[in-house]
Amino acid sequence: MRGPFVTPFHAGEIARRGTARLRAGLPFIPMHFGQPSAGAPAAAIAAAHRVLDRDPLGYQEIVELRERIAAYYAETHGVQVDLDRILLTAGASAALVAAYAALFRPGDRVAIMRPGYPAYRNTMCAMRLEPVEVACGPEMDFRPTPALIESLQPVPQGIVIASPANPTGAMLDGAQLAAMLATCRERGIRVISDEIYHGISFGKRAVSALELDPDAIVINSYSKLYRMPGWRLGWMVAPPQLAEQLHVYLINMFLTPSTLAQHAALAAMDEREDLAHWVRVYERNRARLIEGLAAIGITRIVPPDGAFYLYADVGHLTGDSMQFCLRAVDEIGVGLAPGIDFDPDAGRHFVRFSFAVTPEEIERALELLAEWL
Repeated sequence: MRGPFVTPFHAGEIARRGTARLRAGLPFIPMHFGQPSAGAPAAAIAAAHRVLDRDPLGYQEIVELRERIAAYYAETHGVQVDLDRILLTAGASAALVAAYAALFRPGDRVAIMRPGYPAYRNTMCAMRLEPVEVACGPEMDFRPTPALIESLQPVPQGIVIASPANPTGAMLDGAQLAAMLATCRERGIRVISDEIYHGISFGKRAVSALELDPDAIVINSYSKLYRMPGWRLGWMVAPPQLAEQLHVYLINMFLTPSTLAQHAALAAMDEREDLAHWVRVYERNRARLIEGLAAIGITRIVPPDGAFYLYADVGHLTGDSMQFCLRAVDEIGVGLAPGIDFDPDAGRHFVRFSFAVTPEEIERALELLAEWL
């Protein structure tokens, strides 16, 4: 290996052990990965079946899907987006890689929040960028502030903002996001806004960076709201002066995203009642999980505004979240994500629960955890 060392994604070990349990005929409740347990909307699957019978599925970018994404921004966010600014990607991860490669050079500093999605940091390291981790813990309700960005010296070249965020579900309202973006603009910091959990929020609407800053790079995905993680499809919205070159990067790195997934996604975007139904399921799961964890002594939780995670402080139970999660999967078959994935330091005292599972799995997990603890 001549490339930089990259920290493992520790939840992957939980996944491997969970899969081994299932292969051995043992139960496993998958609350470790950030993926819905329900599959894609029925209309998306039906569309995929129709396409398989008639389309050779070559390299293709479906214009109708980009048109539908543009309509989504007009309907949901009141923003007009030209089609040339919408770039289809092989999942949000591919969008992130292309953005890092195109916008920064090796050694550039890019700010990320801690706790935060581990691939932000790990992908930067792989691409020889320097992640600048900005601590925003439970005392701040896990929400970054302009003051934190103003304090960064030297000024980073970029920043990744996620709202709702992984692993905390914390969300910035319009005023908070506007203040963050204004500070970044004043300091010349390039903004990448990760909006893959948009559409999954509880009590208030998620605000897109495009509503406030047309120069922001926005990334979204079909993996969360549309329940299509294995289809590997997402998109990026770039300002006009950057879109063409970002598209060049995407084609050279990834060619085009799955043609089959594009057809399915086009159908999925109009399944509004289906999508809303599952968001209501997540909201009920959220309430039940908070209640159930409190009953077994896990009370230090900031209720999430969106996404489908609870980031719970279990410092009274363990100082080693990885061992806690390994024991949970091995001894009771409950998959949890260790906090060290999201925060290598304070994460030793935290675990992340995904509640994008069935209500029955929530109940069973609570029963197993209560007995085990």
